[in-house]
Amino acid sequence: MIYNIPFYTVVALILIGLYAMLFKRNLIKIAIGLTILESGVNLFLITLGYRKEGVAPIYTNLPSGIDVPDKMVLPVPQALTLTSIVIGVAVLALVLSITMMIYRHYGTLDSRKVRRLKE
Repeated sequence: MIYNIPFYTVVALILIGLYAMLFKRNLIKIAIGLTILESGVNLFLITLGYRKEGVAPIYTNLPSGIDVPDKMVLPVPQALTLTSIVIGVAVLALVLSITMMIYRHYGTLDSRKVRRLKE
């Protein structure tokens, strides 16, 4: 049961992020929801690559007689998570800059009012 806590946290973060993105009207809160959702996905990727008592997958010149460990941590989820973090920062910067432009143009951050001003 205690080993499933990261997965419960992933589900909670994704649901909180989706709730903020779907039901909040303030554009800043929507951007925060996007960041929380991204954090949940990153935690999911890291949780998939975790192994208890795992060893880093670093191959060096092993002396003869020493075998390669059986329980190595998967490096691909870690690389995907690092890439996702970089992409997430760029997307968040873009969303916040668009939010600033909307605020300067319309004078509000409420998505309903911005949608009405379109007409």
